[in-house]
Amino acid sequence: MEGIKRPSKKTCPFCDEKKEPNYKNYDELGRFLTERGKIIGRRQTGVCAKHQRMLAREIKRARQLALLPYLVA
Repeated sequence: MEGIKRPSKKTCPFCDEKKEPNYKNYDELGRFLTERGKIIGRRQTGVCAKHQRMLAREIKRARQLALLPYLVA
């Protein structure tokens, strides 16, 4: 099968920078939300499974503290 190109694997931005997602850094967490306020999946963002779980937890924490919206109407 000639001509078929596989997209290169996305690398996890948290692994690359050797840091963890944190609810206090809500500007960065906002990158992983849609315009409607939903958490974007791993396949689209390229985040590894470990950091995706941490990311979801920190986004939910930031929502509890009203740093991020639950939904945008």
